[in-house]
Amino acid sequence: MALLGFLGKDKKESLNKGLEKTKESVFHKLSRAVAGKSTVDDEVLDNLEEVLVSSDVGVATTLSIINRIQTRVAKDKYLNTAELNTILKEEIVLLLEKNEDDSVSDFSSSLKSVPYVILVVGVNGAGKTTTIAKLAYQFKAAGKKVLIGAADTFRAAAIDQLQIWAERVGVPLIKQQMGSDPASVAYDTLRSAVSSDIDVVIIDTAGRLHNKINLMTELSKIKRVMEKVIPEAPHEVLLVLDGSTGQNAFEQARQFTASTNVSALAITKLDGTAKGGVVIGISDQFKIPVKYIGVGEKLEDLLVFNRYDFVDSLFSDK
Repeated sequence: MALLGFLGKDKKESLNKGLEKTKESVFHKLSRAVAGKSTVDDEVLDNLEEVLVSSDVGVATTLSIINRIQTRVAKDKYLNTAELNTILKEEIVLLLEKNEDDSVSDFSSSLKSVPYVILVVGVNGAGKTTTIAKLAYQFKAAGKKVLIGAADTFRAAAIDQLQIWAERVGVPLIKQQMGSDPASVAYDTLRSAVSSDIDVVIIDTAGRLHNKINLMTELSKIKRVMEKVIPEAPHEVLLVLDGSTGQNAFEQARQFTASTNVSALAITKLDGTAKGGVVIGISDQFKIPVKYIGVGEKLEDLLVFNRYDFVDSLFSDK
């Protein structure tokens, strides 16, 4: 099976650079896993299992990958270790296939309706604010009219940071005072979007998990209020996760998916960690498509996720 990539040259280079730390870690461990071995036997598979688990792929997903490879080994009778890397890439791509939104290849083709409303959730510190800024920047660069809503009214700093980013990117921001009703901000944002012929609306929400009931109540209220303006809103609930936290990202995903109907994931800060395997595990375990990955601090460093390019960058020996 050929692994076909879809990213342009510049984006692929950004992806390669962003996954460098994870790739170096994985390849170092893989080389030790097959040292002195010529065939893929039980010992190699045990070693491979350890490599994947220690790369934050997660136990359940790792076992699924190992089972797939065991099936290949049994079917082909003889597989040498030189083929292991290719097989590993193919099986992970197949695993990710059912959880990827193939309709999205760039920011200009992401919209299924207008205005397209994205509700962004995630804990404070996960990169939520910068992800919103990067989304706004790239949608704007694709020729879309963008509006941001500052519905994280729990912290004054959240509103201020979003204001700074909105000005830097050059898109309007709807905000109210700290302590205002988040649903009121969302309502005002959507009313403004409809009257101004906005293409994309991105709404920030409070990033706290200390009380799941409060979180669920708040998000449900925001959704009900938005539906009064745009019945289908939000079209997307995007959960932002910090990839550098490894297994903690799994727990955050567990908490938020239990509290709201998350439809897509953005996994950030992959450039500063060796835990990039978390992208594979979270996509597989929660059956939610990873839509964007953050591989750097520049506004251009939020990439539309493509399983072929991701796996190729992560496991390529080039």
